[in-house]
Amino acid sequence: MLNIQKIRSKKQSIIALGSHIPILQSILDFDYLAGKEGPSVIAIIASGRKNVRLFWGEKDVLIPVYPTLAHLPASVKNEITLFLNLTSGRRVLSSTVELLDSLPNLLGGALFAENVPEKHSIEIFNKIKPGSRIKSGMTSGQFIVGPASVGLMIPGHLKLGAIAGTDAEQLMDSHVFEPGSVAVFSSSGGMTGELIRLVTTVQKRISFSLSFGGDRFPILTPVEAFLAAEHDPQTKHIVYFGELGGYDEYELVDLIKQKKVTKPIITYIGGTISAMFEKPPQFGHAKAMASRGEETAQAKTKALKSVGVKAAQSFEEFIDFVKKIKIKDNIPLPDGNPHVKRALRLLEGGLKNDLPYEGSTERSEGRDVQKVLSKMQQRTHALFMNSISQDKDGSVEIVGEEMLSMATKRSFGHIVGSMLLGRQLKSKDTAEFIELIMKLLVDHGPYVSGAINTMIAARAGKDLVSSLASGLLTIGPRFGGAINQAAQHWLEGVAESIDPDEYVERSAKQNKRISGIGHRKYRVDTPDPRVNVILTFAKKLNKSPYTLFAKSIEAVTTAKKANLILNVDGAIAAVLLDVLSQKEKISPEELQELINIEFFNALFVLSRSVGFTAHYLDQRRKDEGLFRLSPKEVGFAE
Repeated sequence: MLNIQKIRSKKQSIIALGSHIPILQSILDFDYLAGKEGPSVIAIIASGRKNVRLFWGEKDVLIPVYPTLAHLPASVKNEITLFLNLTSGRRVLSSTVELLDSLPNLLGGALFAENVPEKHSIEIFNKIKPGSRIKSGMTSGQFIVGPASVGLMIPGHLKLGAIAGTDAEQLMDSHVFEPGSVAVFSSSGGMTGELIRLVTTVQKRISFSLSFGGDRFPILTPVEAFLAAEHDPQTKHIVYFGELGGYDEYELVDLIKQKKVTKPIITYIGGTISAMFEKPPQFGHAKAMASRGEETAQAKTKALKSVGVKAAQSFEEFIDFVKKIKIKDNIPLPDGNPHVKRALRLLEGGLKNDLPYEGSTERSEGRDVQKVLSKMQQRTHALFMNSISQDKDGSVEIVGEEMLSMATKRSFGHIVGSMLLGRQLKSKDTAEFIELIMKLLVDHGPYVSGAINTMIAARAGKDLVSSLASGLLTIGPRFGGAINQAAQHWLEGVAESIDPDEYVERSAKQNKRISGIGHRKYRVDTPDPRVNVILTFAKKLNKSPYTLFAKSIEAVTTAKKANLILNVDGAIAAVLLDVLSQKEKISPEELQELINIEFFNALFVLSRSVGFTAHYLDQRRKDEGLFRLSPKEVGFAE
């Protein structure tokens, strides 16, 4: 059941299904103007990109995008409490059910799409309220507003959907940052926004507001909304815009008679004009049609009046009833953003434009509010988003630390690891291991393809950058790029908990070589000394599942052939996975992302660039001229 106080009492985190930029931006604008520390939208499920760029105030912010729910990191799944489903009507059922089954701490959500098949809405209803009896108020589990809903609003705390508008000025004008005592409901999204404006214009404030949605079978019914308001200690009055069609209001009448709803209600049932037609007309919403006498606006109004509800005969009378609500909310201004405090006080009408805002004798309240809104309306996205470095107050910062301080206090391994990860390393062990990798990979003789290409370009008279690029372009699956591929093997093997023999056999059947295994020079009896140094580092860790898996694969492959040993690439990949997992607390999902962006290969590229540069300089010093092979040195295959 919808529990407003429970939602209000804790921080809520939202996942969006689909990327509707204006709606998502309006939620972030609400969060920012409400003085929150960060966006409530923490994840988006969509295709085609890894992030959606939105604004946090005047600055750009990236909201992570995942292709499916299965790609959500476990930590994100546990943090999410609410969802906003922005997918099409035909996808609402499957996507919503998947959310309900996948997210352990989900309280509820909102469905934005119209024309959701009625059968689908009923299936979702039965999913979250098995065996519930709405008439008695015995509901349990999660809540869902919609379909065809603009969402749920709790002033100063939550904006779940397009409710109250998608423009910052609309939000300001609607006073949705100030908690009040009047609950506002309607099926219509547009009418919900108008009711919010109506209530706040007459100096009342909203405790919470929601739109049931315009489809025939809203999952959260009007009766459940009334019960939520009844149980919410902050709500003192209820303002409801109803419609002809259906029997919701008669269920409300029963609850009032049973004293399960006791708070004062002001309502207007739209559609009285339908009585003038010979046949009942269909209004904008699916259920807004009176096919029987009890479903007419007049009959509902009469029934509500009979139990003490202030049911207006006209919209003008409805407005008059709202004006006469006797409570004048004593509204505390929210903590946080001082611009919002000033804006709210101005829009409240409590200050004149020519009065200075608190703490200033120069600028006026009105000018400050207009400046805040003007900046938000004129903001433009930056050309690039960068999380590595920035110029701050004339000084360069690298991953949040002043450059000179970092250069003098941090090891080179720490600087490299932090920059490649895009955040400060947590452990000195990680920095130490990265520095060890950089040293071990710096060169492996002049015989490897990358060094040869660099030297040939140097002897052809090419410049440093061109020669270095020639060598770097040789790096790939057969030279230097195997660290990344080996990391993929070890990550998959541990994730699947697969037997090493089975993994090797499966790879053989698929005709796939296991990267990180095998060497032309070294064998079991003449091992690569670098590998032993790398594997020794794993002894510092409490757990090393990736290293153990890699070594178990080696045990299988060397039994087949002596040179199918764990090589430098495979050893680095295995130990680095364990170090990142144990010391940096990086999840398997995040490790997979590092593999996808070639983080592991980056270490080889960076380190070997030093070696290639050294070979370039060596050839330039010797200046032996253009390198050329003789016909005898190049065979011809017929």
